[in-house]
Amino acid sequence: MSNPSHWQSEIESIYRDSSKRVYASLVRMLRDFDLAEEATQEAFSIAVDCWRQDGIPENPTAWLISTGRFKAIDTLRRQGRLDALTPVIARHVLELAAANRHKSNEPIEDDRLRLIFACCHPAIDPAVQLPLTLREVCGLTTEQISAAFMVNPSTMAQRIVRGKAKIRDAGIPISIPDEDEFHERLDSVLAVVYLVFNEGYSASSGEQVTRTELSAEAIRLCRLLVQLAPEAETIGLLALMLLHESRRTARTNQLGDIVLLEDQDRSCWDTTLISEGLALIEQALRMDRVGVYSLQAAIAAVHASAPTAELTDWPQILALYSALYSINSSPVVELNRAVAVAMVHGPDAGLQIVNAILERGELTTFHLAYATQADLLRRLGRTEEARHAYRLALSLAQQAPERRFLAMRMEEL
Repeated sequence: MSNPSHWQSEIESIYRDSSKRVYASLVRMLRDFDLAEEATQEAFSIAVDCWRQDGIPENPTAWLISTGRFKAIDTLRRQGRLDALTPVIARHVLELAAANRHKSNEPIEDDRLRLIFACCHPAIDPAVQLPLTLREVCGLTTEQISAAFMVNPSTMAQRIVRGKAKIRDAGIPISIPDEDEFHERLDSVLAVVYLVFNEGYSASSGEQVTRTELSAEAIRLCRLLVQLAPEAETIGLLALMLLHESRRTARTNQLGDIVLLEDQDRSCWDTTLISEGLALIEQALRMDRVGVYSLQAAIAAVHASAPTAELTDWPQILALYSALYSINSSPVVELNRAVAVAMVHGPDAGLQIVNAILERGELTTFHLAYATQADLLRRLGRTEEARHAYRLALSLAQQAPERRFLAMRMEEL
């Protein structure tokens, strides 16, 4: 091609945007995670050579799925397993072709959602459902997932292997379930989508604060879920993600360093996303089942509605966190509530809550717990204690911009 660097960039973009969609479609067709992963990689390898000569096809995702399917058939033929699986593969190919005639990309888009519902099947251990989905559907590494769940990476790897084996051995269908099963699995699916968004919005490790492709994928999946289940929590989760996403560009400076919420340039916030998010949370709060996502979205809405940091309605935020803690008494929610307590009743009141959490042995591997403790100690003028807490936070932080921010805070002390 005339511009190799542009072509290479386009190939990388297609891989970033389409690889997990291709993988999900091949899993549905082949009902074999490992074979689908191998076929996906082979399809992209072939694409690099073919597209360099012939150009990128109009629908590269469909091209990759077709190529991957043929490579998988070759593998099955070599392994002598083709005869048993051919009717299944053929049926799924016909389904995909028929659906494509109605709407070209819809089956490809929905395959990732189908795979999420399969990973969240009640036959799979609840401790395995979320990690399995994050790894197989969303492409997070085992290390990223173990950091999100605060468990050992080897333990997490074993859980993921068990989950894949369960889907294969139990014959769990890769499909959107009927209405009863749909709602039975919906909470797990929403939790997965939210964890994907969180990893994209605030990466657990690496050189960048955010991973745009993950948060965009989480929002896309949640929009599909809202169409399937327009309920308070589904709508509330979409509102929550849109309101957070509206602040993305203001969260870092030109050097990639973190900018705290109170210091962000609010003129950089995306008003379109804020407007949509506010409308959605108003809709969710008028419905019957208001839960953790709706309440978190309401908190985000208070922040989004404040013209300046000084005019933030902290008593309202504290009231919402108290309501959230009454239905989800997790230490992370308690930690966030402690920040609101500090803003309303002073840093000492918030510090007492943070200290109690850590004294119970909770969140002792969570760097933000120590960072919060350090900030409250700093505000109280307890410099040596604050420096010690910042050191603990720095020892646990995995993300480079967060480490730079914590180091800067220590230097300021």
